[in-house]
Amino acid sequence: MISDLDHRQMQRALLLAKRGLYTTSPNPRVGCVLVKDNAVIGEGFTQPAGQDHAEICALKDARMRGYTPTGSTAYVTLEPCSHFGRTSPCANSLIEAGIHRVIVAMEDPNPQVSGRGLAMLRDAGVDVHCGLFAHEAQELNIGFVSRMTRGVPWVRLKMATTLDGRTALPDGQSQWITSYAARIDGHAWRARACAILTGIGTVRVDNPQMTVRGVLTPRQPLRVLVDSQLNVRRDARILTGAPSLIICEHDNKELITQAHALRAAGAEVIALPNSCGRGVDLPAVLRLLATRGVNELHVEAGHTLNGALLQENCVDELLLYIAPAILGNTTGMFNFEPPSALDQRMLLHYYSIKRIGEDLRVLARLASNTSNNVRRINDLHLQ
Repeated sequence: MISDLDHRQMQRALLLAKRGLYTTSPNPRVGCVLVKDNAVIGEGFTQPAGQDHAEICALKDARMRGYTPTGSTAYVTLEPCSHFGRTSPCANSLIEAGIHRVIVAMEDPNPQVSGRGLAMLRDAGVDVHCGLFAHEAQELNIGFVSRMTRGVPWVRLKMATTLDGRTALPDGQSQWITSYAARIDGHAWRARACAILTGIGTVRVDNPQMTVRGVLTPRQPLRVLVDSQLNVRRDARILTGAPSLIICEHDNKELITQAHALRAAGAEVIALPNSCGRGVDLPAVLRLLATRGVNELHVEAGHTLNGALLQENCVDELLLYIAPAILGNTTGMFNFEPPSALDQRMLLHYYSIKRIGEDLRVLARLASNTSNNVRRINDLHLQ
């Protein structure tokens, strides 16, 4: 039976898991709380890859406080792992510590685990319950779930736009459509991603850094540039400082010299197949990034690449910052051929709407990539 105490402690475990928002990838964000005699004796969250998982941190914390974990209840936001990777199985550690009850928010979608950790605990006589705050746990690790179940990252496409859906003046000027508060919020979303992707068009016009700024973060996401013909300048800001990856077309001998020069400048260059004459194969880009442990991919690009990603069904959700302004007949958010009938239009589900400074932040998910049990809409109160 699940009690009010169980609810409160799992909520605490979820808060702990959020502390790993910027640091745990490619591993999931996991929190753990140990409770004995109705009192918290230890807690922890997953550390950077190769270091302790949440359960181990909580066990160490309890012992450091002078408590013995034997007979306690463990609240964990994700199924304890059951395999040897960079660390030993957490399920074994809980069993060896004498934990008598384990409450888990959700099963691990990793095929190497996927119920085996729960089975190990039950086989050892541990009382196991799974499913408490499963939705919240999944949302916290939506990218990890995507990579484990679909073989691609969760793709979030961010845009700043006016109320009439315009992103720049005819000459390309777009700084700044939205407020400072919205821009800082956008950097927080950058920070939680494993990689930030843009296109050569954006680099040519804006010469962006594509780094996290104005938000404290222990690491910079990988910067990914889709540049099929390697037209990027070697002094482009996206190639300086933090790691960068350039993806170009495969089997183009004319690009070899430029690729060598870019590699000498510190960038990584990878060639992928052409997609039927439409440039780099974008689904192949996602698969490549997944093999590199990218859970969440943050896209900030122009209307051409935005449109191509949508048409290739490579986008899971839109992160829109909408300014209270109108620009008129100029650059829009997407460039692709419209459908011939309304029933062929791309449908979205509003997931959340929030006011950020003077702007609105809208998170909308593609209906084709959204299941009913992960939809949510926040009430919007404009005071």
